[in-house]
Amino acid sequence: MRRNYDDPVYKEVRRRVLKRDKRCCQMPGCVTKKRLQVHHIRPWSAASSLRFDTYNLITLCRSCHESVTGQEHIYESLFLQIAYDNESN
Repeated sequence: MRRNYDDPVYKEVRRRVLKRDKRCCQMPGCVTKKRLQVHHIRPWSAASSLRFDTYNLITLCRSCHESVTGQEHIYESLFLQIAYDNESN
């Protein structure tokens, strides 16, 4: 399935994640609020059942997003914990 950024479901989930993460990059040590993107913790292509699950999404600035792309497995447990903590607050 190809990603459709105009899909109303995707747009709503993205909006909820940005709000949950207080519109701030969630990478530890980064506090950027510019050029935000919503990152799939478990990749879009590998976890189709989690594509629209807010627990599988985290807000990152463009720079941090680019730095983790291709190395998602290194950050998976950290990002999952941050997402769960943010969902609880």
